Amino acid sequence: MMRTTRFVLLALGMALTGVLWWKIGLGAVLSAFSALSWRLLLLVTIPALLMVTCDTLGWRFAFRRDRVPFRTLLPVRLAGEAVNLTTPTASVGGEAVKAWLLRPYVPLEEGLSSVIIAKTTITISQALFLLLGLVVAWSVVPAGSVLLDSMLVLLALECVATAGFVAVQVGGAARAIGRVLERVGVQGSAGRPSLLRGVDAAFSHFYRHEPRRFGLSVGWHLGGWMLGVLESYLILRALGLSVSLGTATVIEAFGSGIGFAAFLVPARLGAQEAGDVAIFTALGFGAPTALAFSLVRRLREALWALIGFLALFLLERPSESVLAIEPEI
Repeated sequence: MMRTTRFVLLALGMALTGVLWWKIGLGAVLSAFSALSWRLLLLVTIPALLMVTCDTLGWRFAFRRDRVPFRTLLPVRLAGEAVNLTTPTASVGGEAVKAWLLRPYVPLEEGLSSVIIAKTTITISQALFLLLGLVVAWSVVPAGSVLLDSMLVLLALECVATAGFVAVQVGGAARAIGRVLERVGVQGSAGRPSLLRGVDAAFSHFYRHEPRRFGLSVGWHLGGWMLGVLESYLILRALGLSVSLGTATVIEAFGSGIGFAAFLVPARLGAQEAGDVAIFTALGFGAPTALAFSLVRRLREALWALIGFLALFLLERPSESVLAIEPEI
C-alpha cells in the first residue's frame, strides 16, 4: 500500500513539474539558466563536496567510537543517499544500504543504530536551520507574508516529528526496525531478537551517555545546512541576481522545510520546484529564475547520485549487491 502511494506521489510530482514548466515557459527558464555557462560544473561539485563532507562527519559522531575510517564512511554515505534519492523508499532504503555496507567494520546492529541516530541528528539540525531561516526571514520578507506563516508551520511540524522520533528510539524501536529490515531484504531480521535488542541498547546508551558526540553530530550536520546557503548564494549570483546571504538563507531554509514535509515524494519531485517558485515569487525574483535554480539543484543531485552508484558498485561484490534488494516499505 505504501509503495503504491509513493508511486502515485511520484506521478503527481512529475505532472506538477510538467505543468510548472509549461506555464512558466521553457524558453524563459533556459534563458535564465544559460547565464551560468562554464560556472555550472563548479556550482554542482564544490559546494556539494563540502556539504557531503560535513554530513559524513555528522554520521561519524553518531557511532559510540570512531571505528569506521572516514574514507569508508564517505563512499558508503554517497551510495546510500543515491538509493534514497532514486528509489521510492522514503529515505529508508538508503539507510539500510549504509548499514549493510558497513558490515566489514561494525556489527549490523551498530551500523543500523548509527544511521538512525544520524538521521535524527540531521533532522534536529534541519529544524535549527529552519528556525534560523525564520528569524532571518522577519527582516527579509515583508510583514504578513504567507511565507512566514508557512515557515512557522513547517518548523512546528518538524519539531513534533523529531521529538516523536527520538522518543520512539529511546523507548524501544526494535520491532519497527525488524519490519523495516525484512522489507528491504534483510531476511529473518524480525526473528533475530539479539540483533534488535542490540539496536535498542545502542539507542539507549547513545542518548543517555554520549552527549558530546550527539552535539558534534548535530553541529556537523548544521554546518552542512549552512554550506547549502553558500551554494544557494553562489547559484543565485551566477544567475544574475543581486542577493544577500540573508536572502539565500531564507531560500535554503524554506526549501529544506519543503523537503522535510515532502519526504514521502521520491526525490521531492514537484514539491521542490513548486516550493522554489513560491519563495522566489514572494521575494520578487520571478518564476523562470526559480525553475533555473531548481534545474541546477537537480543536475547536482543527478551527478552525485551517479557518483553514489559508482561507489556502491565498487563497495559491493556483484554476488552480494545491495541493488538486488527490492524495497517494499
